[in-house]
Amino acid sequence: QVQVVESGGGLVQPGGSLRLSCVVSGSIFSINSMGWYRQAPGKQRELVAAITSGGSTNYADSVKGRFTISRDNAKNTGYLQMNSLKPEDTAVYYCNAHVVILTATTRLLEFSYWGQGTQATVSS
Repeated sequence: QVQVVESGGGLVQPGGSLRLSCVVSGSIFSINSMGWYRQAPGKQRELVAAITSGGSTNYADSVKGRFTISRDNAKNTGYLQMNSLKPEDTAVYYCNAHVVILTATTRLLEFSYWGQGTQATVSS
């Protein structure tokens, strides 16, 4: 079994910062890409940022220059540093991890796993 657990959300004033963490645990062979998504009330879930196993990153235009995605492969953990937060960044933030597992028949298979989400609220 694989678990994805986010943490680090909270209430912050406009212009403030939050750092989200995503810990992936379980029977993991390796982790390919990791991504952060968010969903605001009444809106569809959208990609915020993603990072490959080699460290290549991409960001939504709305967060470029303010958010930074990173990962610690040794700890199976991903991070999202969010600076200069705006009220429109308020959402539930979800971590997605593409995890490779080794099956009982020695096959390597990749699956997509989601965390339960963490709420980030930007308000004065």
